Amino acid sequence: QVRLVESGGGLVQPGGSLRLSCAASGSIFSINVMGWYRQGPGKQRELVATITRGGTTSYPDSVKGRFTISRDNAKNTVYLQMNRLKPEDTAVYYCKVLPVGLADSWGQGTQVTVSS
Repeated sequence: QVRLVESGGGLVQPGGSLRLSCAASGSIFSINVMGWYRQGPGKQRELVATITRGGTTSYPDSVKGRFTISRDNAKNTVYLQMNRLKPEDTAVYYCKVLPVGLADSWGQGTQVTVSS
């Protein structure tokens, strides 16, 4: 199983943009579905974007139209472009291979803070 390392988080003002990256330790070409989760302070973990091997994407209403997930199989990297960020987008963001197993570890993720 590949190891995934997230990066690109930071502090941004409301309305700003960030691009998160998820670098895999091996090939992601054969992985059918990859996704980004987030967990905000005092909130449950939420799936915010998925992408299939064929490039089909899905988003919940909370981020639809603002977030875009993409994958570069040649670089073994998955991205999450986040635009028009809101304070409620503040969370730790995690990249995962789906489906996520109950025993899967979650690592450190990358912190996104949206604040003026």
